Amino acid sequence: MNPNAIAFKWALPFSAAFHRPSALLIHRRSGCCSVPFHAASSTVMWSKGSRVLVTRCISAKTTDSFEPDRTREDAFVLAQEVERKDIDVLKILRGANSIIPHVVLASTVLALVYPPSFTWFTNRYYAPALGFLMFAVGVNSSPKDFIEAIKRPDVIAVGYVGQFIIKPLLGYIFGTISVSTFDLPTSLGAGIMLVSCVSGAQLSNYATFLTDPPMAPLSIVMTSLSTATAVFVTPMLSLLLIGKKLPVDVKGMMSSIMQIVVAPIAAGLLLNRFFPRFCSAIQPFLPPLSVFVTALCVGSPLAMNIGAIISPFGIAIVLLIFGFHAASFMSGYSLTGMVFQKSADVKALQRTISFETGMQSSLLALALANKFFQDPLVGVPAAISVVLMSLMGFALVMIWSKRKQQMHFHGISIRN
Repeated sequence: MNPNAIAFKWALPFSAAFHRPSALLIHRRSGCCSVPFHAASSTVMWSKGSRVLVTRCISAKTTDSFEPDRTREDAFVLAQEVERKDIDVLKILRGANSIIPHVVLASTVLALVYPPSFTWFTNRYYAPALGFLMFAVGVNSSPKDFIEAIKRPDVIAVGYVGQFIIKPLLGYIFGTISVSTFDLPTSLGAGIMLVSCVSGAQLSNYATFLTDPPMAPLSIVMTSLSTATAVFVTPMLSLLLIGKKLPVDVKGMMSSIMQIVVAPIAAGLLLNRFFPRFCSAIQPFLPPLSVFVTALCVGSPLAMNIGAIISPFGIAIVLLIFGFHAASFMSGYSLTGMVFQKSADVKALQRTISFETGMQSSLLALALANKFFQDPLVGVPAAISVVLMSLMGFALVMIWSKRKQQMHFHGISIRN
């Protein structure tokens, strides 16, 4: 034996010996009980029990040769830890959408307590903010998703019926109740009816994206269709319900659709198609930014219209608008369930059309009220609707998302 060699031996459990890298190497090379090394000797001796006696005689030169292996192993473990931390960070960023309802509630409280925290976010920032949310949807979609959405005209038709037939009827009912039962001024009843005449809100698309991502393109198609045709339908509905025909700026409406919906989604789709690496790099950061933008879109209208909410008619209007939106959400959900009860994705369709029916462009109603009515009370229901619509919509996002998670967790088979 080499006089410069270092001798050591130890006893290991049988299973442990074959889980050590060195023992695995010995077993593969020989299958014998005694294995010689190049510069040293090593012996594996079987014991009668369930333990293995491993005896090694390794020269000083050989021990030095093992150091790089330890370094490589340490580096590999360190790389795994760094990669795990990166994955955790990405998971946190991507999961930011799950806290949107809580952020919306916090922004509501902050807007009520300290309105200046949101009043800087004026109407001129609202369209770009909604455009950013649509861009986030586009980045996470593909042209195929929108093609598949267009191939479902029956679903689009039901969404349109909910938007421009059921919702205006509900608006007329609640507007009439406000005057006949609550003895509110006629202008407030007209304001409730006006809210029911406008097209769907882009926030409904984002709410659908958070709850049922595959349904987001379908929601976008429905909202775009209602917005495009609102230039003709809204004036007719306002004449029918209120008795006053409100001209809608066709050019301005088309420009709004292009800026808020078409251009951002097209940009997201093109990036996803031609620059996938860039999309993969920015995707983790879109959810937290979307949470921030959504909080601004909810808190700003509340802060700027705080006077309408604390007005003498504020509590009554809040209750009536809440009832109107609740009835709209439930009507869209129930109608879809009856029409598509045999569809495999009936629950997802119900949630999508519920958002489409219950959330509308209250800012458009507010703009129409301020422009075409001399009485400022007509705009009060629209101002309150902006806030309640957002709060109720994202509350449903939280409820439905949590319910889906619980059912999947318990292994319940559902038609989603």
